[in-house]
Amino acid sequence: MSEFERITRIIGIDPGLRRCGWGVVESSGNRLKYIACGVIAPPINGELANRLVFLYEAISALIKKYQPDEAAVEETFVSAGARSALQLGQARGIALMTPASLGLPVGEYAANLVKKSVVGTGHADKNQVQLMVKTLLPTAKFSSADDADALAIAICHAHHRTIEKRVKQA
Repeated sequence: MSEFERITRIIGIDPGLRRCGWGVVESSGNRLKYIACGVIAPPINGELANRLVFLYEAISALIKKYQPDEAAVEETFVSAGARSALQLGQARGIALMTPASLGLPVGEYAANLVKKSVVGTGHADKNQVQLMVKTLLPTAKFSSADDADALAIAICHAHHRTIEKRVKQA
Protein backbone atom coordinates (compact mmCIF):
# COMPACT_ATOMS: atom_id res chain seq x y z
CA MET A 1 0.00 0.00 0.00
CA SER A 2 1.46 3.34 -1.05
CA GLU A 3 1.52 6.33 1.26
CA PHE A 4 -1.34 7.85 -0.78
CA GLU A 5 -3.49 4.73 -0.20
CA ARG A 6 -2.86 4.64 3.57
CA ILE A 7 -6.01 5.33 5.57
CA THR A 8 -5.84 8.60 7.45
CA ARG A 9 -8.53 9.54 9.96
CA ILE A 10 -9.26 13.27 10.15
CA ILE A 11 -11.36 15.27 12.60
CA GLY A 12 -12.72 18.55 11.25
CA ILE A 13 -13.74 21.24 13.71
CA ASP A 14 -15.96 24.25 13.02
CA PRO A 15 -15.24 26.36 16.11
CA GLY A 16 -17.97 28.12 17.99
CA LEU A 17 -18.73 29.06 21.56
CA ARG A 18 -22.46 28.32 21.26
CA ARG A 19 -22.26 25.46 18.73
CA CYS A 20 -18.99 23.80 17.78
CA GLY A 21 -19.38 21.37 14.88
CA TRP A 22 -17.18 18.31 14.54
CA GLY A 23 -16.88 15.62 11.90
CA VAL A 24 -14.64 12.59 11.42
CA VAL A 25 -13.77 11.10 8.03
CA GLU A 26 -11.26 8.60 6.72
CA SER A 27 -9.23 9.41 3.64
CA SER A 28 -7.41 6.90 1.46
CA GLY A 29 -6.05 8.37 -1.75
CA ASN A 30 -9.03 10.16 -3.25
CA ARG A 31 -11.59 8.01 -1.40
CA LEU A 32 -13.47 9.36 1.60
CA LYS A 33 -15.48 7.51 4.24
CA TYR A 34 -17.83 9.06 6.79
CA ILE A 35 -17.23 8.00 10.40
CA ALA A 36 -19.21 10.35 12.66
CA CYS A 37 -20.24 13.96 13.30
CA GLY A 38 -22.08 16.12 15.78
CA VAL A 39 -22.26 19.39 17.63
CA ILE A 40 -20.78 20.41 20.96
CA ALA A 41 -23.05 22.89 22.72
CA PRO A 42 -21.51 24.40 25.87
CA PRO A 43 -24.02 25.79 28.40
CA ILE A 44 -24.81 29.31 27.23
CA ASN A 45 -25.34 30.72 30.71
CA GLY A 46 -22.02 29.60 32.17
CA GLU A 47 -18.94 31.72 32.72
CA LEU A 48 -16.68 32.02 29.69
CA ALA A 49 -13.83 30.10 31.33
CA ASN A 50 -16.15 27.19 32.15
CA ARG A 51 -17.57 27.16 28.62
CA LEU A 52 -14.03 26.96 27.23
CA VAL A 53 -13.22 24.07 29.60
CA PHE A 54 -16.40 22.35 28.37
CA LEU A 55 -15.16 22.69 24.76
CA TYR A 56 -11.70 21.40 25.68
CA GLU A 57 -13.07 18.37 27.49
CA ALA A 58 -15.57 17.55 24.74
CA ILE A 59 -12.99 17.82 21.93
CA SER A 60 -10.51 15.78 23.98
CA ALA A 61 -13.14 13.06 24.51
CA LEU A 62 -13.93 12.97 20.78
CA ILE A 63 -10.26 12.62 19.89
CA LYS A 64 -9.82 9.82 22.40
CA LYS A 65 -12.98 8.07 21.12
CA TYR A 66 -12.36 8.34 17.37
CA GLN A 67 -8.54 8.29 17.37
CA PRO A 68 -7.95 10.66 14.41
CA ASP A 69 -4.47 10.95 12.89
CA GLU A 70 -4.86 14.63 12.00
CA ALA A 71 -7.14 17.59 12.73
CA ALA A 72 -8.43 20.49 10.65
CA VAL A 73 -9.92 23.73 11.99
CA GLU A 74 -11.68 26.48 10.09
CA GLU A 75 -10.28 29.98 10.32
CA THR A 76 -13.12 32.13 11.51
CA PHE A 77 -14.36 35.34 9.95
CA VAL A 78 -16.47 37.56 12.16
CA SER A 79 -18.11 40.75 11.06
CA ALA A 80 -19.94 41.18 14.36
CA GLY A 81 -18.66 43.28 17.25
CA ALA A 82 -15.25 43.08 18.85
CA ARG A 83 -16.56 41.20 21.90
CA SER A 84 -18.07 38.44 19.76
CA ALA A 85 -14.89 38.20 17.69
CA LEU A 86 -12.77 37.89 20.82
CA GLN A 87 -14.96 35.17 22.32
CA LEU A 88 -15.05 33.24 19.04
CA GLY A 89 -11.26 33.58 18.83
CA GLN A 90 -10.97 32.01 22.27
CA ALA A 91 -13.16 29.07 21.19
CA ARG A 92 -11.02 28.73 18.06
CA GLY A 93 -7.91 28.70 20.27
CA ILE A 94 -9.35 25.73 22.18
CA ALA A 95 -10.19 24.00 18.87
CA LEU A 96 -6.57 24.45 17.70
CA MET A 97 -4.83 23.74 21.00
CA THR A 98 -6.73 20.61 22.04
CA PRO A 99 -5.74 18.32 19.14
CA ALA A 100 -2.22 19.78 19.13
CA SER A 101 -1.85 19.05 22.85
CA LEU A 102 -2.82 15.44 22.12
CA GLY A 103 -0.08 15.14 19.48
CA LEU A 104 -2.11 15.66 16.30
CA PRO A 105 -0.94 17.80 13.39
CA VAL A 106 -3.51 20.57 12.85
CA GLY A 107 -4.35 22.22 9.54
CA GLU A 108 -6.12 25.57 9.32
CA TYR A 109 -8.34 26.53 6.41
CA ALA A 110 -10.17 29.72 5.44
CA ALA A 111 -13.93 29.34 4.95
CA ASN A 112 -13.62 30.28 1.27
CA LEU A 113 -11.02 27.55 0.70
CA VAL A 114 -13.22 24.97 2.43
CA LYS A 115 -16.17 25.94 0.23
CA LYS A 116 -14.03 25.95 -2.91
CA SER A 117 -12.58 22.51 -2.06
CA VAL A 118 -15.99 20.96 -1.46
CA VAL A 119 -18.37 22.86 -3.77
CA GLY A 120 -16.02 24.34 -6.37
CA THR A 121 -16.65 27.98 -5.51
CA GLY A 122 -15.51 29.97 -2.49
CA HIS A 123 -18.81 31.83 -2.27
CA ALA A 124 -21.09 28.80 -1.89
CA ASP A 125 -23.96 29.04 0.58
CA LYS A 126 -24.68 26.67 3.48
CA ASN A 127 -27.20 24.64 1.44
CA GLN A 128 -24.69 24.04 -1.36
CA VAL A 129 -22.05 22.91 1.16
CA GLN A 130 -24.51 20.50 2.80
CA LEU A 131 -25.58 19.08 -0.58
CA MET A 132 -21.98 18.44 -1.64
CA VAL A 133 -21.02 16.94 1.73
CA LYS A 134 -23.96 14.55 1.34
CA THR A 135 -22.82 13.77 -2.23
CA LEU A 136 -19.22 13.11 -1.18
CA LEU A 137 -20.22 11.23 1.99
CA PRO A 138 -23.56 9.54 1.17
CA THR A 139 -23.77 7.80 4.56
CA ALA A 140 -23.22 11.04 6.52
CA LYS A 141 -25.86 11.79 9.13
CA PHE A 142 -25.48 15.48 9.95
CA SER A 143 -28.26 17.44 11.58
CA SER A 144 -27.17 21.05 11.12
CA ALA A 145 -24.91 23.40 9.21
CA ASP A 146 -22.39 23.15 12.06
CA ASP A 147 -21.63 19.45 11.72
CA ALA A 148 -21.92 19.59 7.91
CA ASP A 149 -19.36 22.42 7.90
CA ALA A 150 -17.05 20.37 10.14
CA LEU A 151 -17.24 17.46 7.67
CA ALA A 152 -16.49 19.93 4.85
CA ILE A 153 -13.41 21.11 6.78
CA ALA A 154 -12.23 17.50 7.15
CA ILE A 155 -12.83 16.90 3.41
CA CYS A 156 -10.86 20.06 2.56
CA HIS A 157 -7.99 18.85 4.72
CA ALA A 158 -8.07 15.42 3.08
CA HIS A 159 -7.76 17.01 -0.38
CA HIS A 160 -5.03 19.47 0.57
CA ARG A 161 -2.91 17.03 2.58
CA THR A 162 -2.84 14.67 -0.43
CA ILE A 163 -1.84 17.47 -2.79
CA GLU A 164 0.91 18.65 -0.41
CA LYS A 165 2.36 15.12 -0.09
CA ARG A 166 2.40 14.65 -3.87
CA VAL A 167 4.13 18.00 -4.38
CA LYS A 168 6.77 17.14 -1.73
CA GLN A 169 7.51 13.81 -3.42
CA ALA A 170 7.81 15.35 -6.89
